[in-house]
Amino acid sequence: MDADQHQIKHFFPRSTQYDPQWVREHSMGENVLYNLESITSQIPLKKGMRVLDLGCGKAASSVFLAKEFEVQVWAVDEAISATDNYQRVLEANLENQVFPLRADARSLPFPEEFFDVVLVIDSYTYFGTDDKYLPYICRFLKPEGYIGIVDVCFKDEIETLDQVPEFLQHDYQNYWYYIHTVEWWRKLWEKTGLVQIKTADLLPAADLIREQYVQDFEETGRKKDPFARALKKDKDHRISFFRLIGQRTTKEAYLQSYKKS
Repeated sequence: MDADQHQIKHFFPRSTQYDPQWVREHSMGENVLYNLESITSQIPLKKGMRVLDLGCGKAASSVFLAKEFEVQVWAVDEAISATDNYQRVLEANLENQVFPLRADARSLPFPEEFFDVVLVIDSYTYFGTDDKYLPYICRFLKPEGYIGIVDVCFKDEIETLDQVPEFLQHDYQNYWYYIHTVEWWRKLWEKTGLVQIKTADLLPAADLIREQYVQDFEETGRKKDPFARALKKDKDHRISFFRLIGQRTTKEAYLQSYKKS
C-alpha cells in the first residue's frame, strides 16, 4: 500500500469500504463520501435520528448516512430526479430509511424543528451565501440539533476583481465569485445567534481530496468541470475545502420575508 492509500484509509475508514467506481459515478464533484466522513466524525449521529441531506445529488451521501449510522435520511435535491434516487435507495435496500424528494433548498416542505441534523455536502455555496438562509434552514432544526456543511473555499478572501489570481480570471465571474474563506462563513453564521460554532476549519485531508479529484478529472475527461479545472491550475493551493458545524441555540429563527408554515 502506497503512502497516499495508507493516509486515505486513515482519514476515511468508512468511505474506503465502498466500491470506488460506485462512489465515482455518484459523486458530482470531488469524492462525496470523503467530504461527508470529514464532517460526520464531528457530529454525534445516533440511530433513529432524522437527518436532512440537502443538495444530496445522486444520494450516495444519503445511502452512506443510513448504512453507517442507522439514521433516517430525507435526500433532497432540486436538480436530480427523486425517482432516480429512489432506485438507488432500493438497490441499497434502504427504502425504509432513505426518503428521496425533489425540492428547492429555499422552499422546503417540512415542519419546523423536524430534523436532528442538517447536512449539506458540496452544495451550500449555491444558496447559503444569502444572509437570510441560515435563519430559514434553522427553522427545520431542533434546538441543540446540528447543521454541518462541507464545501470549497479560498484560503484568503477575494474582495475585488484585482485580487483574482490569473488562473481563475476566465471562470471567476461565473463560478467563483460566491466562494469565500472559512472565517467569512464563521462570521456569517455567528452574527445570527442561531448556532454555536463547534467546528470551522479546513478539512484535515483537503490535499488528498483535491489530488484525487484532479486525478479523476484527468482520467474521466470531465473537461467541463470548472472546479476541477481550477484545482489543477492552482499551484499555490489557494483553493481548499472546509467544514463548518453549528449547534442550534434556542433563539427563534426570525425571518421577516418568510411566513411560518
